[in-house]
Amino acid sequence: MVELEYYDKLLLAIAGSLAFGTAIGLFTTVSLSTGVAGGSIFATIFVYDAMFRSSPVSPTDPQTVAAAILWHAFVIAVVLAWAY
Repeated sequence: MVELEYYDKLLLAIAGSLAFGTAIGLFTTVSLSTGVAGGSIFATIFVYDAMFRSSPVSPTDPQTVAAAILWHAFVIAVVLAWAY
């Protein structure tokens, strides 16, 4: 049996959140865009944990900060696209 490391589990949680949101949008009365937006918002919790709480690199590293800003910009864009 393969032993998953902490960051492997976080990656699976991120992918699972997005997949779950997509499945909600596809198989329920919730629209696809709402499901994906919800999955993205839920995945943000795991991204935050991986990047800031248990980061393998310094959270003040410019690349880490840029990645966090881009991720949150993506989530905001998805929510705004859904809202309008």
